[in-house]
Amino acid sequence: MPKLSEYKCLNCNGALVFDSKLQKMKCPFCDSSFTVEELSAPDSQLGAGNIEGDSWAQDITPNTWADGETDGLFSYVCRSCGGEIIGDANMAATSCPYCGNPVVVLGAFTGKLKPDYVIPFKLSKDDAISALSRHLQGKRLLPKVFKDENKLKEIKGFYVPFWVFDSELYGNYSYKTTRIHRWSDKYYDYTETKFYDVFREGNISFRSVPIDGSEKFDDMLMESIEPFDFSEAVDFKTAYLAGYLADKFDVNTDISWKRAGTRMANTTQQSFYDTVTGYDSVRQNSGECTVLSKSAKYALFPVWMLSTVWKDKTYTFAMNGQTGKFVGDLPVDKKAAARWLIGLGIGIAAAIFLITLLFI
Repeated sequence: MPKLSEYKCLNCNGALVFDSKLQKMKCPFCDSSFTVEELSAPDSQLGAGNIEGDSWAQDITPNTWADGETDGLFSYVCRSCGGEIIGDANMAATSCPYCGNPVVVLGAFTGKLKPDYVIPFKLSKDDAISALSRHLQGKRLLPKVFKDENKLKEIKGFYVPFWVFDSELYGNYSYKTTRIHRWSDKYYDYTETKFYDVFREGNISFRSVPIDGSEKFDDMLMESIEPFDFSEAVDFKTAYLAGYLADKFDVNTDISWKRAGTRMANTTQQSFYDTVTGYDSVRQNSGECTVLSKSAKYALFPVWMLSTVWKDKTYTFAMNGQTGKFVGDLPVDKKAAARWLIGLGIGIAAAIFLITLLFI
């Protein structure tokens, strides 16, 4: 089974990297390209294992690293925050992507579980830089000099660990509803209210619900660049890591399931509620949601992380490396914001004044 360092060009023997545009391994020396399948046989190795401190062990078939498979991988550990990233021996990890500390120590890679799937990068570094430029356009409260004076400090392609959950839930809900009928004759106005008890129950299935498995990546930031199209996921091979960084999961499935389960339960509740139609009022009276089955897969999703510096402050952005969805915080021009609020206040006051005149 090939190690990461053993993915060599079949023409010139140069080290290959994964090209997100071609979706192939490409040689930077002679421009030859190869599919991952052409370079190696499937390298899945199933084995009995256990996730330490995780009661999900019985619900997962662990995918483990084969002997020698991680020899081309190295661990970079930050002395400041303890953050750890995975890359090949040639990866220039000049600073910590989590805290910005420039001191990163190279060490031996020690894997936990081998990922089951990976969504390969479809968008390149140039795509991420272009997306940042578009992100800065049309922001009315952005300081005008920010676009000219902020400098792109760092941009890195990351494979972020995700737990991907499948589950089937049973829901049982009851509702208090009303139908109201109003009519009039020449003497009186009438209102008739009828009250009903409505019940709903059934099963609902969820597929490929992703939860960020890394404490170092902000959960809200990762959720903001969703969705990822899991139908494009492929069986994991170390070749896809060539030229990119990867993070190991440090949030186990027990913790991740709580977030995933809450998402599913809320969706189940809303889905059943939406079926209660044709009434003038609907109020949920009682309800329960039971998990019938659940399973988890360990996957790596592609994310471009960018950081810029302006007035000694670092601004962090993230782009979905599959779809191009781009998010990130920007500075606010306080004077422009004040003018906007004043204008908004004047606009509201004018609207109230016009409405008052209409009534008069």
